[in-house]
Amino acid sequence: MASYNQMPPEEMRQRAEAALASLESCEICPRSCGVNRLDGELGYCRSGRYARVSSFTPHFGEERPLVGSHGSGTIFMTGCNLDCVFCQNYDISHLGEGREVSATKLAEMMVCLADGGCHNVNFVTPTHFVPQILEALVEATEMGLSVPLVYNSGGYDSVETLRLLDGIFDIYMPDAKYGTDAAAKKYSDAADYTGVMKAAILEMHRQVGPLEVGDDGVAVRGLLVRHLVLPENLAGTAEVVRFLAEEVSPETYLNVMAQYHPCYRAHQFPELSRPITLREYAEAVNLARVAGLDRGIGI
Repeated sequence: MASYNQMPPEEMRQRAEAALASLESCEICPRSCGVNRLDGELGYCRSGRYARVSSFTPHFGEERPLVGSHGSGTIFMTGCNLDCVFCQNYDISHLGEGREVSATKLAEMMVCLADGGCHNVNFVTPTHFVPQILEALVEATEMGLSVPLVYNSGGYDSVETLRLLDGIFDIYMPDAKYGTDAAAKKYSDAADYTGVMKAAILEMHRQVGPLEVGDDGVAVRGLLVRHLVLPENLAGTAEVVRFLAEEVSPETYLNVMAQYHPCYRAHQFPELSRPITLREYAEAVNLARVAGLDRGIGI
């Protein structure tokens, strides 16, 4: 049974209502655009009152503790509150591929994935749609949903918004994209990224702790962090792993990812216009191990 199944329905409904009301002057994410999304105004994320979904499907390319034998039930949300110049899902995040869905339709997607055998429901880029997800979850629980929910974000999340999810999401999987604000500003238009990301990950860890995996190898609860290695150590790996090991927990699951390749607008930046080398990846993995992180490295 997932955490949200243990929450009184009225409390979940109240959280959804509070989150939806905040869209009138949106401060759901750290951008705090202040636009009235209930009236159709669009902020940085280019999203209005209703959730937009690109696709929903069992996914077998996620981390092993999420995939198990039946897949992770991913729901790809359209739009993003970051503007990463190397985004590998730019058609969804930046070009707006997807369709608007009601709360009932989003709830039906969640239940469909669970009924199909997926071990969890995995919201990809959920940050700007937290109110809509909570609204849909009220209906999904009434339909019998009981698998863990995964919050799969870019790490640019508001602590205040995350607190609305306490006792609802069992698994957090944020990116820790950068160790310096200079790189975050240049490549993701987020000059305050590192401080925001660190505060968000600390809150996520407070809620769910280190990743817990069942006897079947499938995650049931906890924190799993992703860090994409960039060419020329532009991601600032040393500071990322120091923070995770010293300020979060040496038990933190960390996926040091090697799949960087130039996408979207990366070719406009000479330093990002090539894949990483095997040596660059090995150096990043070594930094993580030296820092004391050894759970999930390279999963």
